[in-house]
Amino acid sequence: MTEYDPVDPQVALTIAGSDSGGGAGIQADLTAMTAHGVFGTAVVTATTAQNTRGVADVNPLPADHVASQYAAVAEDFDVAAVKTGMLATAEIVERVTELAAAADAPLVVDPVMVAATGDRLLSPAAEDAYEELIATATLVTPNADEAAVLTGEPVETPADAEAAGRALVALGADAALVKGGHLDGESVDGGVVVDTLVRADGAGGGEAGLTVDRFETPRIDTDATHGSGCALSSAIAARLARGESVREAVGVAVEEMTEAVRRGYDVGRGSGAVNPTVLGEE
Repeated sequence: MTEYDPVDPQVALTIAGSDSGGGAGIQADLTAMTAHGVFGTAVVTATTAQNTRGVADVNPLPADHVASQYAAVAEDFDVAAVKTGMLATAEIVERVTELAAAADAPLVVDPVMVAATGDRLLSPAAEDAYEELIATATLVTPNADEAAVLTGEPVETPADAEAAGRALVALGADAALVKGGHLDGESVDGGVVVDTLVRADGAGGGEAGLTVDRFETPRIDTDATHGSGCALSSAIAARLARGESVREAVGVAVEEMTEAVRRGYDVGRGSGAVNPTVLGEE
């Protein structure tokens, strides 16, 4: 008989929607966590009917059922990091905020609010409910469009991204990563993506106790970026679960995403998806 030889990984939790096309949502989250050697658990907030060409239908789950899933995970696993993705309704945002506030683990909030088409995905009430969730976050990771919704100001340049990051930290987040993939191409070198991290740890003596880091990575010539925000936030959460600092986790994960996009999945009849399996490669 072969000897049992288990591994003992850190555990992370994703609270997000399901993508029937497999490229984003909890499917991308769990793949990214596994790629980092972290055991991924999941709370499903909504099911979606979608593929590489778009979203046909969204079915939010009852907030009580979301809470029941969370309780089942929390009572059995020592969760070392939590990330949120699509939360779908104001009721779910509010319930997740209550649960996250009581959790003893870093919280990464990916505020899934705006589709790639620019369409708003949440009701105004759900958008407003995010303010309290952000106040509990270790890190919030909006793209430029989502940062504009959260702050009420346009985000078109790296300077705008820094201002938005500062505003999000002022709401209570420990740090904000404003992703630069959607920034105005005229405001930055067209060959690079500029992501801006603002931290409230005071390291480096930044203005008003904030530290600002900018990460420049090559822009890949493709529209196949479906799932990039999910994979990035999950990669960061996995690294936080492993004990890395926010600065270290963000810096490495941002670099990893370039390869995840470059080696993306050419699947379906629409734009493909990023490849989370390459994340965590040493």
